[in-house]
Amino acid sequence: MDKPSIGIEVAYALADRQKLLRLQVPCGTTARQAALASGMDAYFPGLDLSGCPLGIFGKALSQPQERVLLGGERVEIYRPLLADPKEVRKQRAEKAAKAKALGG
Repeated sequence: MDKPSIGIEVAYALADRQKLLRLQVPCGTTARQAALASGMDAYFPGLDLSGCPLGIFGKALSQPQERVLLGGERVEIYRPLLADPKEVRKQRAEKAAKAKALGG
């Protein structure tokens, strides 16, 4: 007898294109297993499905290898941040302070 399955979605997006895949996975599948099973790396060469950050409906998962999916959920594959947001804000504040000091 086949193991019961659930329908889920796996999504990934770049600035200029995106892909949404619908999958049937066995009950008990984790977010990481679903990302790996999606084959999304075939559409986006270089995408590291084994280590990239994952989330469900916009909420980042701290332990995607442990989070068991429910039917209808959408696993989102996140791109790694190119710059630390705190560092970017700090640099922006320093630039604004310099401009203010120069009378700008």
